[in-house]
Amino acid sequence: MPSFQTRLKITGLKPGNAPEAVMAAAVEALETRHHVESNQIELAGGVPQLNLRFLVEATEYNGENHQARESAAMMRDAVERVALTGSLMVLRRNRGRWAPV
Repeated sequence: MPSFQTRLKITGLKPGNAPEAVMAAAVEALETRHHVESNQIELAGGVPQLNLRFLVEATEYNGENHQARESAAMMRDAVERVALTGSLMVLRRNRGRWAPV
């Protein structure tokens, strides 16, 4: 199964939401379609960033990439219910390296 990673910048919380709700929303959204291998929050240039790694069912290369981008967009929509977001990146693991799709 191909491994993908999303990186989503978080620029703020919407009123009434706890910080934990951000990652919970992200994981819950991705888990509806894929197995989430790991999730973490790190600072990238002083801005919190969600990093989630997930598996996509193996089909064909372009279809897998499309599915990963679609799932990342769905995850971002879920996170935007509780937080303000910045840039979103989707990467694919290929021969031990992460490359944008």
